Amino acid sequence: MSDSWATFGSDLHLDLDGTGVRVAVERALRDAVRTGRLLPGTRLPSSRSLARDLGVARNTVADAYGLLVAEGWLTARQGSGTRVADRPAPGISAVPTPAAAATRAFAYDLRPGTPDLSTFPRAAWISAAKRALTAAPNDAFGYGDPRGRIELRRALAEYLARARGVRATPERIMICSGYVQGLALLTTVLRDSGALAVEALGLDVHRDVVAAHGMRTVPLAVDAQGACTGELAGLGAGAVLLTPAHQFPTGVPLHPERRAAAVAWARQTGGVIIEDDYDGEFRYDRQQVGALQDLDPDHVVYTGTASKSLAPALRLAWLVLPPALIKPVAAAKALADMHTKTLDQLTLAELIRSGAYDRHVRRSRARYRSRRDRLVAALAERAPRVRVTGIAAGLHALLALPPGAGTEQAVIDRAARRGLALAGLDRYRYAGTAPPSLIVGYGTPPDHAFAGALDALCAVL
Repeated sequence: MSDSWATFGSDLHLDLDGTGVRVAVERALRDAVRTGRLLPGTRLPSSRSLARDLGVARNTVADAYGLLVAEGWLTARQGSGTRVADRPAPGISAVPTPAAAATRAFAYDLRPGTPDLSTFPRAAWISAAKRALTAAPNDAFGYGDPRGRIELRRALAEYLARARGVRATPERIMICSGYVQGLALLTTVLRDSGALAVEALGLDVHRDVVAAHGMRTVPLAVDAQGACTGELAGLGAGAVLLTPAHQFPTGVPLHPERRAAAVAWARQTGGVIIEDDYDGEFRYDRQQVGALQDLDPDHVVYTGTASKSLAPALRLAWLVLPPALIKPVAAAKALADMHTKTLDQLTLAELIRSGAYDRHVRRSRARYRSRRDRLVAALAERAPRVRVTGIAAGLHALLALPPGAGTEQAVIDRAARRGLALAGLDRYRYAGTAPPSLIVGYGTPPDHAFAGALDALCAVL
C-alpha cells in the first residue's frame, strides 16, 4: 500500500512505497525523472521544504538528493538549487499535434483568413484595458450573464447600427468565444429544424463544425451574383448560412433580388438565415453593403467577429439574435463555457466607446485598399492573362488561372518551392464546378514582406 503527498506549495507530487523512507524518496524521485514526468531543468524544492511536506527528516531528503546527483539524475549548483539533469527521457515520445504536423515555414504567406497581425493596436488595447479594469464593477470578476457583459453589448448595439446597418439592442446580442463557437451554438439550437443550406463554395471548417454538432448540410449553388437563394425552397433546409456582403471565397456581394428571395423564403417557411459578416467593414470602391439582417431582424441571425478587424487571438464574436432564439442560444452558451472572457469584453467595449476601434478600422481599410491596388497593378503588368475578381471589399482576391498555367495544385506546389504559401479554390469547394483559381489573401503579410510576396506571386504566375 502506498502513501501519497501532494506538495502544493512546492509543486511536487511523490508516491512513496512501503520500503525504507530514504529508499522510497530516492525511488520516487528517480522514477519521476526516468519517466519524463519531471522534465530536464525542473527546479526541485529545497531539502527542508520537501522534507516538511513529506513529513520526513531533512537529512533523508538531502541524502536522496545527493545520491541522485552522483548518479546523474539531478544537478546541484550554488545559487541555482537542485534541478533535473539535462538527459534523454525515454519514457516520453513526441507526438506532434495536427496543427504542428501541418505547419511549414514559408518566407511569404498569401493564404486568406487572417489580417496583418503586426498591425494589432497594442498601445490602444493596453490603454483601453487599463481604463476598463479600473472602472470594472466588482461583479465583473464573477460568473456573469451567458450573453456577455452589458458594456460590450451596448457598445456593439450602437456600433453595428451606425457602421453596418444592423437593427440591434443589447438584449438581442450574444457574445461568443469566436465565430466558430457562435456557429456551434446556433447549430445546437437549430439542428432539429432540418438541414442547414451552405454555400457550395465556402469554408470547409464551417461545414465540419455543423456536422460535428449533429446537423446535416446541403449545398446551395453560387454564381457571379452570389448564392442562388431562389433554390432554397427545393433543398428541404430549415436554415441557411450566407456571406451576403462579401461571399467567401468568390468576393461577390449577394444580388439585391437574391437578398429579397432569401428573406421571402425565411418568412414563408419559418426558416432562419445566418448572416456571416466576417469582413463587412472593409469595402473600398463604393459605399458599404449593409447587413441583410436589416431586411428582417426576426428571421436573420447577424454574426460578426473581431478576428479580421483586430486579431483572431482575441476569440471575440457576436450574434444578433431574433427574439425566439435568445433564450435557447443563451442556454446553450451557458452549457458550453458559462460566458466569454470578461476582461477582454470590457476592453473591447472601451476600445469602441473611446473611438479607438473606429480609428483602427479606418487605418486598416486604407492600408488594405493600398495593398489591393498594388496587387492588381502588379498582376496587370507582370501576369496580364490572370483575371482578378472579388476585389471591391475584404482582404482577399480571386485569381482565375489562365489556360496553360496548370492545375491549382501545380501552381501551389510551384509557389511552395519559392517559399510562397498559396491557397486554391478547390479547397473551399463543397459542390459544383468552377474554373481553377487562387484565393490570394493580400491582408495576411506584414508590410515589410508584402513587396516580396507580390514578386514571388508574379514570378509563379
